Amino acid sequence: MTYLKRGVSVVLFLAGLFVLLQGFSYLFQPKNNMKEFGMENVCANGILGEKENTIDVLVLGDSESYSSITPMQIWKETGYTTYVCGTGGQPLDYTVTMLHRAFEHQTPKIVILETNAIFRKVSPAKAAITKLSTYLPVFQYHNRWKSLNWNDFTGSIKFTWTDDYKGYHYDKRTVPSKRNDHMKPTEVVASIEKLNLQYISQIHSFCEENGAQLIFLSTPSTVNWNYKRHNAVQELASQLQCEYIDLNLMTKEVPIDWKKDTRDKGDHLNHSGAVKVTRYLSQYLQEKQLLIDHREDQAYAKWNDSLKKYESIIKK
Repeated sequence: MTYLKRGVSVVLFLAGLFVLLQGFSYLFQPKNNMKEFGMENVCANGILGEKENTIDVLVLGDSESYSSITPMQIWKETGYTTYVCGTGGQPLDYTVTMLHRAFEHQTPKIVILETNAIFRKVSPAKAAITKLSTYLPVFQYHNRWKSLNWNDFTGSIKFTWTDDYKGYHYDKRTVPSKRNDHMKPTEVVASIEKLNLQYISQIHSFCEENGAQLIFLSTPSTVNWNYKRHNAVQELASQLQCEYIDLNLMTKEVPIDWKKDTRDKGDHLNHSGAVKVTRYLSQYLQEKQLLIDHREDQAYAKWNDSLKKYESIIKK
């Protein structure tokens, strides 16, 4: 009986702790997707404010993704809706989080993963916390106790904000790269962490289950990319039967000028470089013939409004 009582006590304690953590999770979780409400990575999480089931293409990855793809250009050229849920230094555990968040209210037909994130190491401890935060957000937003207000206690969760740039980070600065030999051919294959391979498998399975096509995309970078990594992603794409586009090898289709098209010596593209990448991507998406042109659809009128704001900044 003593062991039974102890067992019951432990179960009751854990149940009570779980209920308590659920309560704190609701309290601490941002009630809107703006920075002043405590939301992290607001540009990427702007997708939460988009009208339900209106996003055609979802882009995931680290800063290479949001520096290289400008959705407003894709909209202007094709009428397809794209959102970049890229974040700085995005590890694959957070990529999975952003993927699931996006699919809560969206049904994109294409998911593009910028491949630099595949090589970012994720510690098992960090992965465990990220997984736990999915069910109990208090583990992610525990620092919000400093900024709680009355609305956190009484308000409901309602995401209303979205980014007019749709996750793209506009940057026109130019700091040339002295390198242009980063893609010297080799048969050497870069290694990918086992945990990262598990995350890629999860992403691939999730996309298949939700009717989305997963595409690997390596955007131009003399700092982050090389032929070893290309070989590794090519092998992975072949195993998963995914499409793989390496723009570092497609210099005719995407003629990056490393003296003019980078903002930080070849690490990231600037706006002129992003325009070249996006022009190719628009043509690629049109050739797939999977998506519909929404430019004349009144349900997407806000995208035309965002385009006007975007172009007014670009022209300046």
